[in-house]
Amino acid sequence: MTGPTLVVIDMQQVFGDPASPWFTPKFAEAEAVIAGMVPAFGDNVIFTRFIAPEKPEGAWVPYYEQWPFALVPEDDPIYDLVLAFRDTGHPVVTEPTFGKWGADLRDALAGSQDVVLAGVSTDCCVLSTALPAADAGIRIRVAADACAGLSDADHQRALDAMALYAPLIEITDSAGVLDGLR
Repeated sequence: MTGPTLVVIDMQQVFGDPASPWFTPKFAEAEAVIAGMVPAFGDNVIFTRFIAPEKPEGAWVPYYEQWPFALVPEDDPIYDLVLAFRDTGHPVVTEPTFGKWGADLRDALAGSQDVVLAGVSTDCCVLSTALPAADAGIRIRVAADACAGLSDADHQRALDAMALYAPLIEITDSAGVLDGLR
């Protein structure tokens, strides 16, 4: 991929459905911003999905004891991308970890060293993806208005933590990102 790549983190039913124990407030607001950004990136868009491991190990055992509803196969509808982002033709990287940085995302980037992150939740999966990607030398920009946290305070704390990694991680907004694409 040439140019910046939009990596959309975990815009899935399990986080967008108000009936879900993992519902992320302001998911719909982030979804609308992301939907406006996707066309501007053309083919340079990657989606990610969080799934439960087949058999939790280590610290994941008590985690899933707390959240047993999530121990379902990866093709369960709770792990589907929301309708707006389903079947777009863009690559989808699926991981049983909060952070999505790893061999599969690196391969999907096809050499791109400039990533814009958007998605949910800012204070978990976005943060957990941004830090190791920046450590790997990838330029990371977080479109703050295209992310949602478990609360406004958690969202802001995560943005503040990522801002500590400047200039490796830049906190911006969708308008700034889109202006830079022109």
